[in-house]
Amino acid sequence: MLFVLCGAIFLEGIDVAMLNVALPSIRADLGLSTGMLSGVVSAYVLGYGGFMLLGGRIADLFGRRRMFLIWLTVFLVFSGLGGFATEGWMLLVARFVTGVAAAFMAPAGLSLVTANFPEGPQRTKALGVYAGTAAGGFSLGLVAGGLLASLGWRWVFFAPVILSAVILLAAIPLLKEPDAPERDGGGLDLAGAFSITGAMLLLVYGVVRLEDPGNGLAGTVGTLFAGLALLAAFVVIERRSANPLVRLGILRSGPLVRANLGALLFLASFAGFQFLVTLYLQEVRGWSTLQTGLAMLVIGIDTVLAPTLTPRLVNRFGNVPVLFGGLVLAALSYVLFLPVGMDWAYTAMLPTMLLLGLAFSLAYGPLTMAATDGIDEHEHGLAGGLLYTAMQFGTALGLSAVTAVNVAALGDGLSPQAGLEALRTALLVPVVAGVLGAVITAFGLRTRRVPESAEPVLAETSA
Repeated sequence: MLFVLCGAIFLEGIDVAMLNVALPSIRADLGLSTGMLSGVVSAYVLGYGGFMLLGGRIADLFGRRRMFLIWLTVFLVFSGLGGFATEGWMLLVARFVTGVAAAFMAPAGLSLVTANFPEGPQRTKALGVYAGTAAGGFSLGLVAGGLLASLGWRWVFFAPVILSAVILLAAIPLLKEPDAPERDGGGLDLAGAFSITGAMLLLVYGVVRLEDPGNGLAGTVGTLFAGLALLAAFVVIERRSANPLVRLGILRSGPLVRANLGALLFLASFAGFQFLVTLYLQEVRGWSTLQTGLAMLVIGIDTVLAPTLTPRLVNRFGNVPVLFGGLVLAALSYVLFLPVGMDWAYTAMLPTMLLLGLAFSLAYGPLTMAATDGIDEHEHGLAGGLLYTAMQFGTALGLSAVTAVNVAALGDGLSPQAGLEALRTALLVPVVAGVLGAVITAFGLRTRRVPESAEPVLAETSA
């Protein structure tokens, strides 16, 4: 069962990473504008971030196994359709629906892991393997995308179809719906579902609009304001609903709130950094997509360390110290890249890549553990939805922030040196986000010391 669920989360990571590397090839073949090309990436983010909370709640209400299988099938179909696209709008539709499928599939998969493994060392190890596989999928996807794009960009869409089919065939006999505790009665809160989905779509779209100053400030502010208004309406609806989509009391959990803020900032910093490094290596240095992927491959050491080293560290030192260490290493890695030069040797970049691999090893798993720590089992799907929403929103925010700063710093500059200076300025964004994530997580260190009579497991694993 764990093998199947790890395969699915690996699929999501490798799917996103491969597409990012293949974007130049897609533009050259289909003649897409820069705006349309950005839209291909943003469409997935909109679908994923917009429907994640709804996906987590539906998994709790209607069965995690059922939702996992249904949306894995949708993921398979629309990934394949993207490979047959001949127009930009076809890619937009395919990526949006693929993102929606991932939004329903991811929280169902996470809650299946937490429900099938008892709390304690077994669950810690299972979540370490699960999180390590997720991070490894993204790292390996950078290389796989470069290889497949050299054969033809359509293989970036067809390869996930093959992997999805294998996972689906294995999931049908191997996945079992756990004996969940009594669930809250009633049906789905449709008013809450529509309001939060609309709010997340508008907020993510508003953040994406920040990437291009040509979109107009008034329209961007209006979009963000509308998203915040819908979010406020959602809070009012949930307070009055007999069967709320999100029980607002869940947000009183300090560990859960810190885990979500930490996840948002951690992914924002990495997404922004990865984008800037790609620009540096390919546009400033002239490296190929394959060379770029290989340069970042060392980050994939988390695939080995996360399921082996991290669970042992969590069992010995507790969740918060391990998570804090990962976030500190991430911030330090970005600082080391700030003096990047025009002719930097790869050996000068290697410390940053190694530290990022260690950071992912130490942070990604504990974030996943903290998302459900102390939460009732019947709300694990919701907790997973909150976590993945924070991650996706952080990804969108990080990309938009570094793009906006990079464009503003570049101005009318056209020389390679001007591009490098703008890139250095934009690198401050990942540094700030990484430091903020570490500071927020540090508050969990203060609450870790509890009286002897308190439950030791909760004291160790709270974030």
